[in-house]
Amino acid sequence: MTNLFPVLLNLDYKKVVIVGGGHVAYQKLVALLPTKANIIVVSPDVQANIVPLLEKPNITWRQKTFEPKDLDDASLIFAATNSEAVNDAVEEATQHWQLLSRADAQSRIDFINPAVVRRGDLVVAVSTSGASPSLTRKIKKELEVQFDESYAQYIDFLKQARDIVKSTITDREERKTVLQQLLDSKLHEWIQQGNIERCHQYLQQLLSGEKTS
Repeated sequence: MTNLFPVLLNLDYKKVVIVGGGHVAYQKLVALLPTKANIIVVSPDVQANIVPLLEKPNITWRQKTFEPKDLDDASLIFAATNSEAVNDAVEEATQHWQLLSRADAQSRIDFINPAVVRRGDLVVAVSTSGASPSLTRKIKKELEVQFDESYAQYIDFLKQARDIVKSTITDREERKTVLQQLLDSKLHEWIQQGNIERCHQYLQQLLSGEKTS
């Protein structure tokens, strides 16, 4: 599959339907957990590791076979069963304005899920467009090492610093220079060392025009 357009979707309070209760459905559920989507799982049965997730207030299990009305008002739809006939029925019931992903990819597929590494507000996604899922997983593991857990705090600091810089410095070029200086690798090193206070001191030095070290 080529010519895919990468995008990060805001699914807050939007209806997402997963038809299926097996391993693929579980993977889709886990991928959706960081969102505030209203998730509907349609399946007569679900595997054991899905059961604890059903306790979350934004996840509803319809313990039944699929019916076209299950897709009413859904923004995203996952046909995640091991039955081609059921997936065909889901595809047939999907409206043109709804986005569909089929686990078996036999026919219509409007989007695919990339492998994702999340570190707070940092989201790194990788995909081989279905050509090699194994390579996708390999690259994801490498990214998890490259972007360790410290990046969550680092990104949070940069987010706060950007707001402070924007409200403090009016000159556009000066503001751009300061924001660029905040990308110095030593700030991330300080955070890795547990010295977030040193980052804030560095920011104050930049804002005051003092020499930094």
